[in-house]
Amino acid sequence: MEVQLTCEKCQSSIEVIPSQSATKVKCSVCDHIEDIHFSEAHESSLLKECPKCSRKDFYKQKDFNRKVGVFLFVVGACFVPWTYGFSLVALWLVDLFLFSKIGNVVICYKCNTNFRKVSNSSEIAPFNHEMNDRIVYSDHDFEGKVLEH
Repeated sequence: MEVQLTCEKCQSSIEVIPSQSATKVKCSVCDHIEDIHFSEAHESSLLKECPKCSRKDFYKQKDFNRKVGVFLFVVGACFVPWTYGFSLVALWLVDLFLFSKIGNVVICYKCNTNFRKVSNSSEIAPFNHEMNDRIVYSDHDFEGKVLEH
């Protein structure tokens, strides 16, 4: 499993390899020290709780840079007058291809820590707006259970 934390102080990315002996990580940009707690499950690529905030609420999404996606859409939209809309169809086909090839990333709702190469990612539900709002704005803890109505 690959873990990517976000520094609380400068919002830069901190790459970490799970190890039970690691209890602190240092940001290479601002030298801020973050506390982490890895377990044996983390070392075996199982994600049960977040090593940064100890929460069990995660979601999964495609591991694709959103800025690249917006750029591709803008380029496709710019060519619409000359291609009579076929540039958007071509862009849709490129998007469909990328969607089938790109893997998932699992993200903690509370602290936005990213986890790649998670072995139990099939058990994790996609993003839920209501869960996100309850966790972010009222600090609700779902304890890993998916919100269902």
